[in-house]
Order: sequence, then structure tokens, then C-alpha cells
Amino acid sequence: MSTPAMRIKSHWFKPGAEKSAAEQASAMAFIVFRVAQNMLKRMRGADFDIDAGPPYFAFLREVLVFLGAVTDRIAHARLDDAGRQEFTVALVRHLARTLEENEDRLLGPPPAGEPSHADTFIDLVNALGQHYAEFGADPEARDPEAGFEPDFAFVRYLGSRLEPTLPEKDRRWVVEQVMAAEAPEAVAIVQRSMRDLWNPTPRRPRRATMSGE
Repeated sequence: MSTPAMRIKSHWFKPGAEKSAAEQASAMAFIVFRVAQNMLKRMRGADFDIDAGPPYFAFLREVLVFLGAVTDRIAHARLDDAGRQEFTVALVRHLARTLEENEDRLLGPPPAGEPSHADTFIDLVNALGQHYAEFGADPEARDPEAGFEPDFAFVRYLGSRLEPTLPEKDRRWVVEQVMAAEAPEAVAIVQRSMRDLWNPTPRRPRRATMSGE
């Protein structure tokens, strides 16, 4: 059964001054988090068992790190070094805060003396960021205006990272599912959102409609 296309609002509707890197990061963090949740939902729809609780957040963390790495590489094509650093740091902090709010609410905060859920995520970003940095862009990118299209190894690494978050019965299929369906869909939404948010032209408001009683 096909999953309905995900709808994302990724335009600045009000004209005005150019948005700062931190403002762009705040908007992108909201989008990236929704895209990661949608990937998890799609995987469940494809009969992968991702239980509520720790497995849910283990899966979500890995996808957020991957999408954050893709977003950072797209930002590299649009911003200077200082702007890219401001953008990526703000993006990771927003994602960490949102993840922590959800994890604290559903699982409870970690025991006293252990890292917060936000710190655990940031530590994972720092550790895996070095790995993702070793991968490059797809030389046969479908959309040359996207700024960055992850190559085969980049996406396969996500699949390999997701394997241990799933039950044994699902692990042999996860890499294929991620590479063939889930990662391309998620990356395309991130690419489109980044392009839209950096478009200085405000989106035309929808025409008002009236309905009779």
C-alpha cells in the first residue's frame, strides 16, 4: 500500500529582511524532524517492526543524524564557512531540544548522573559527523540545483546504522529498503525545503475560498 506524499510548508510567507543562518536553521530543524518521523512511519508501513520506546528513538536518532549531515552539506553550497557553522550548530541544537522534549515525555528523563537525551544526540552527531564527512556526492545526481546529493556509500552507511535498531528478522532487508525508497524520498524533501527557504521571493498566498451553508 502506497503512503500519501508528505506535505511540508517550506516557504517564508512574509517578505522582509534576509533571514539569518540561525533563523533558517530553526525552520529546517522543524522540517528535518518531521521528515525523520515520516521515514519511521513509512518503514512501519512497509512492515518493519519499530516498537514504541527505546527502539523508536534509536531509529529516529540515526535518521536525524543522517538528514542533519545532508542538510549541512547543502548549506555548504549556499553559505560561507562562518554562516555554515552558525547554521549547522543551530540546526543540531534545535533537533537535540526537540528530540529531548519527545524522549523525556515518552520515556522519562535519564537517571541522575547520566547524559541528557539532548547530550546523547549531540554526542552521536559529533561521532558520526566524522564518518559522514568521508562520503561524497552522487556524480549522477538527479537534481544539479539541489546543492548536494549523497552518494551510494553515504546512504548505505545510514542503512547499516539502522540495522541494530531493528529486530533480527528485519535486519537483512533494511539497507535495501532505505536505499531504494526511504532515503531518496527524505533527501528530496530536505533538498526542496532548503531551496525554498533560501528563495527570497515570498510565496503567493492561496486564493481565499468561500463555502455556502
